[in-house]
Amino acid sequence: MSAPGGRGGHPAGLGGNADAAKRWRDLRKRVLSALVLGPAAVACIWLGAEPWTALVALAVAILAWEWVHLCGLRTSALPGLAVPVAVFAAGTLAVIERPLAAVLMLVAGYLLTWGGARALPRGQRPAIPAGRLALGVLYIGLAGIALVELRHDNTAGRINVLFLFLVVWASDIGAYLAGRAFGGPRLAPAVSPNKTWSGAAGGLVSAMLVGLAAAILLAPGNAFWSLPVAALLGIMAQLGDLLESAIKRQFQVKDTSSLIPGHGGLLDRLDGVLAAAPVAAILAIICGQGQPIWQ
Repeated sequence: MSAPGGRGGHPAGLGGNADAAKRWRDLRKRVLSALVLGPAAVACIWLGAEPWTALVALAVAILAWEWVHLCGLRTSALPGLAVPVAVFAAGTLAVIERPLAAVLMLVAGYLLTWGGARALPRGQRPAIPAGRLALGVLYIGLAGIALVELRHDNTAGRINVLFLFLVVWASDIGAYLAGRAFGGPRLAPAVSPNKTWSGAAGGLVSAMLVGLAAAILLAPGNAFWSLPVAALLGIMAQLGDLLESAIKRQFQVKDTSSLIPGHGGLLDRLDGVLAAAPVAAILAIICGQGQPIWQ
């Protein structure tokens, strides 16, 4: 029998302390990782398109490596090699200001990767479906192109990329803190049993508040539209988080790699950015060259 006021023989107070410690046990690793990665990203965004493009290229290389390894393949040989080759070919077109050609290259890369994996002799085919390997070309490539294109706007590129990352970070932090603090009903238990509706609400509110503050600081003027734009990007970031959880369930892994302490792999860390960046790039196209994406 359980002791009075607790479960499993633990007094209520000790059990409550243990549960609280369990909820926050990864906070220290998350903070330390953020203190390393965050300033590096902000510095490259601030310094200009060239440092930012170099950082995006490095991130894309790691993301492609993680994706191919999730598929049980290597990036040094076909068909796994096709993923980074297609993504970098598209990225090169984006760097020389050919965004439409870059997107078409991704579509071609997806089809060639899928077809190439399917065309291998049966004994050499990857254990996972060819379409799953090819999906990495679009999943990683579209976000990479979007991040390059956003920063290459000489007038508004800096503030647009900063706004995107601040909103995504706020969504992630707000969801984590609210979810751990309040708990409650699960958001999508079949996909990610640890995510809650309270966490989703906290992430959305945090994204909107930080988006409004960022808009006021980065481009003083009409900041009202930053609220719905931040809400849209925050929702996309949370959908990206859920998508990443679904992908890991398909691959039957807990983390995409062990690259970042407390976060797993870079795919785990950038899941929100991968989903939100293409939307931010579309908003930049709609708003026009030199305009903040919330005006």
